[in-house]
Amino acid sequence: MSEHHDAPKSHEAHALHQDLNAKGPHNAKEINPKMASDIAYWSKEFGVTGDKLHESIRSHGTHVDKVRAALNAHKGD
Repeated sequence: MSEHHDAPKSHEAHALHQDLNAKGPHNAKEINPKMASDIAYWSKEFGVTGDKLHESIRSHGTHVDKVRAALNAHKGD
C-alpha cells in the first residue's frame, strides 16, 4: 500500500466557508455583484438602491473606492 492509504485522514475545517451570519462584505476592496449579501451590504453602506449600485458597478467596475467615488460624484442627481 502507498503511504496515502496508510495514514489516517484528518479532517480540517475549511477556511473558505462563508459565515452566513457575517454582517460585513465578502471582500472589503471588491464588490461581487453576483452575491446578494455584497449588494445588500454595499447598498446600505453607500445609501443607494441595489439597482443604482449595479449601474455604478457596470460603469466603473467592482473596486470599492471607484464605486464610492462615482456614487459620491453623482449624489443629488
